[in-house]
Amino acid sequence: MTVPGRSAAAAHVGGQAQALMSIGEVLAHLRAEFPDVTISKLRFLEAEGLVEPRRTPAGYRKYARSDVARLRFVLAAQRDQYLPLRVIREQLSELDRGDGAAPGDTPAEWGRPRPALREVTGDEPAARVPARLSRAELLARSGLAEPALASLEQYGLVAERAGGYDAEALTVARLVAQLAEYGLEPRHLRPYRAAADREVGLFTQVVTPLARQSTPAARSRAAETVRELAALCQQLQAALVRVGLRETLGD
Repeated sequence: MTVPGRSAAAAHVGGQAQALMSIGEVLAHLRAEFPDVTISKLRFLEAEGLVEPRRTPAGYRKYARSDVARLRFVLAAQRDQYLPLRVIREQLSELDRGDGAAPGDTPAEWGRPRPALREVTGDEPAARVPARLSRAELLARSGLAEPALASLEQYGLVAERAGGYDAEALTVARLVAQLAEYGLEPRHLRPYRAAADREVGLFTQVVTPLARQSTPAARSRAAETVRELAALCQQLQAALVRVGLRETLGD
């Protein structure tokens, strides 16, 4: 059965082979809508099984239009609704099976997450988040209770700056609220603060030479380097966790 969005789906349209794109071309295509996306991010989504580009005999990735549409769908779900990959993967699996009303084959249609997921998460597009949130707004938008937020501040996971909380504080609060569903409390997350501080020190050594340059191009390269490093370290941590849990999971 033909599955929408998969690389193996509809290899020919009207008797003509689909035009395939390199990973660099896909990156350039997506960055108009997702400026923060990186090659490492695309590789990470592939490693997580959310997209399956074809490979040339030399091993180069080649993406069909349906792959790009699928990536846009995933990136929009993460950006606009802060959905975890687990939820996005479940939704894509439903679409691959043909359950429910699947979006069309165009990137624009794949880029709109289904309203049902918005109802589940209660999240809103990042563009609607003010530059500064009050404490009451942070609690309301994240779903955290006051004691939980106080604990986050106590352990250094969230901090009030310039008279309010920024978008990153909201992201942390929302993630903590989701982790709480698995029984994890703020006190359990203290090692992440320590690990983040160590990464900041490590990354600073790499990007400081670029950051010291005053040109916009150098600052842009520094920001891109930080995103690449963060994405790579995220993949490394996930791999190490899987290795550590291999015996528990029975793999």
